[in-house]
Parts: sequence; structure tokens; C-alpha cells
Amino acid sequence: MTARQRVTILGSTGSVGVNTLDVIRRHPDRFEVFALTAKSQWELLLAQCAEFRPMFAVMIDPEAASTLASRLKAEGITTHVFVGEQALCDVAREERVNTVMAAIVGAAGLAPCMAAAISGKRLLLANKEALVIGGDVFMSAVRAGGATLLPIDSEHSAIFQSLPDDRATWATRIDKIILTASGGPFLNRDLATFGAITPDEACAHPNWVMGRKISVDSATMMNKALEVIEAKYLFGVTPDQIEVVIHPQSIIHSMVQYKDASVLAQMGTPDMRVPIAYGLSYPDRIESGAANLDFFALAGGMSFAKPDSERFPSLALAWAAMNEPSGTILLNAANEVAVEAFLAGRIRFDQIKVLNAEIVNSLACPVANNLGDILVIDGLARQVASQTCNRLASEK
Repeated sequence: MTARQRVTILGSTGSVGVNTLDVIRRHPDRFEVFALTAKSQWELLLAQCAEFRPMFAVMIDPEAASTLASRLKAEGITTHVFVGEQALCDVAREERVNTVMAAIVGAAGLAPCMAAAISGKRLLLANKEALVIGGDVFMSAVRAGGATLLPIDSEHSAIFQSLPDDRATWATRIDKIILTASGGPFLNRDLATFGAITPDEACAHPNWVMGRKISVDSATMMNKALEVIEAKYLFGVTPDQIEVVIHPQSIIHSMVQYKDASVLAQMGTPDMRVPIAYGLSYPDRIESGAANLDFFALAGGMSFAKPDSERFPSLALAWAAMNEPSGTILLNAANEVAVEAFLAGRIRFDQIKVLNAEIVNSLACPVANNLGDILVIDGLARQVASQTCNRLASEK
């Protein structure tokens, strides 16, 4: 019998982490949980530790970690609790771990992703921002460590599943990559009302159940902008080989168009357990828990449209950022600051695009050659973005 994979989940209390544990729960003969991590949700992490009995748990918030440790001890659970960002990197590189699910939201996931990559893990990448800001530095770490990098975003997993097994042939076979986008909750909303959009409205995605940050990104289509950048590095294509198409039904998750005009697409119900199960079991296929696609229920058909640049100006920023040294770092940092401010009620929904464009167009930074450079540029961008956010808040 093949030994079970030991899995560390970075960000186990988020939607991807919860869905990963659901897939693992269905296959106890194939997987065991080695470590779980979270920022501050100790109650959910406690329940996860009680069920899966990991060797380690990591929390970023010291107070939450202390509470978790006390509760685990009271319940007789022997999971060891550690605190802080360094501990995230430690469990990501742990030699007893085979697979790391990278599901931490935002730039905070870069360092542990790098640690897993350099250590040669099977790295399941749900944290698109790590690649968006890490770029060539991150991909170099993957190659140097001999890591297996598997995309978990539904779009990039779909592309990966539609590509030939032999990566060496991609450049000669691929014409372009087509990322599908649902259009989010405001695809048909009156543009004049965008300034009145509330956080709860922005987080009510019509097809996917996601965390609040990525839900807002979907509403602005910044998630697709980041996915365009991610696709460039993952699949070694040029920016002009990437296209985005609106597909509100979220049935086709993305497509690859080949030199002979053939198009291969991956289809399925909109359920994150499908790409998660594929990543965990690759190159095998295992039951994910998702419902089968019912073609007879698609009687209304599937529709496609070109993205409206006025409605989704964030999308164009992806190509603008890729044309500037470290532009993708600036874009991601600005957007994280903007979304946090919007969710906190400090700026309006329609001011997110203003802040993002201002940072990308006004800051000039050199090329980042290592993790230290990336973090310096990221910190500078956040500082300027915070100042810009304060100005916008005063104009709200």
C-alpha cells in the first residue's frame, strides 16, 4: 500500500483550507494532516485539530495562539502550537511533509510558499498573490528546489488540465490562454450606483463561496487581473497570449487555444473541491465531493462576452503592471490596502480602482532580485497606498 501523503495546510480556516480538509476527510487512506495554520480563528482551528489531530498548529495572533494551546491541552489533544510568521515557514519546509496547500490570502503567503518551494514540496498554490509578487524569484525557487507546483485556482487548474503533459512542447503548441470570469455580483448593475455598493453586497458572489477579500476582488475583477499575471508565470506565456472572457455561468473554468485553432476547455460545477482534489491526487483522479455537471440543467445555455473596460477598469491594470519593473508588486500591495479599507468602511467601492491605478502609475521601483527586494518594494507600496487611502477617505 502506498504511504499516505502528509499535508500541511497554510490557511486552514479559510474557504480553500476548509474545502481541502473536506477532500482529505473523504480519503483517510491517502492523506494525513501534519500541520494546520490560521491567523486568528482559534475556534475553528480548535475544531479542525480535534478532528484531524495534526502534529503542529500555527497561529499568527499571539493571543489566539495562547487560547488555542490552552483549549487543546484541556481537551487532551497533543497538537503543538507555535506562533508567528517564522513558524509558518518552518511547517512549510518540514522534512516530514510531502504536500503543502498554500491558501493564505495575500502577500503574507509569499515567505512560506518560498520555503515550501525551496524544500522541494508538492506545492498546491491557491495563493495567487505569492506568484503575482514573487514572479521570477518565486519560479526560480521552484526550479532550484525541485518542487512540484500545481495551481489550485479553478482557472489555472483548468488550464493545466488542458495542456499537454510535456511542458517542453507548450511554447510550440499554444496560441493563447483564455481565462474565464463570472463577472461577479455587479455584471449588470448600473454604473452610476457603484459608489453606494456595500461590503456585504460586494461579498455576495453569485456562483462561488469565498472569503471576503477575494469576493471583493471578484466584484472589481481584480482577481482576474491577478490571475492574468499568475498565468504569465505559471505557463510561460507572454501577456499578449492571455485573454479574458466573461462567462457568467462559471461552467467552463478556462481554455487553451492551440496553434491549429483547436480549443480545449475544462468544465465542471463551480466547486473548489474539484481543483483541490486534482492537486492532492495528481496525476490520479479521486472523488472530490462536488456534484456532477448536469448538462440537461444547462438548457438556458452558456453565454460569453468581452469584459467592459468601464465596468472593470482593474483588469487593464494587469497588463500595465506587467510592463513596469516590479509593477505587479505595486498593484497587489495597493489592492490589499484598498480592499481592507473598503471592507472597513473607510473608502467607497468605486475608490478601489482609483487607489490601485494611482499607485501603479505613480510609483517607480527597480526590478526585485530576491525575497528581500520584494518585501521592501511591497512595504513601500503599502505605505504610499495607505497615505493615498487616507486622502480618499477624506473625500468619501
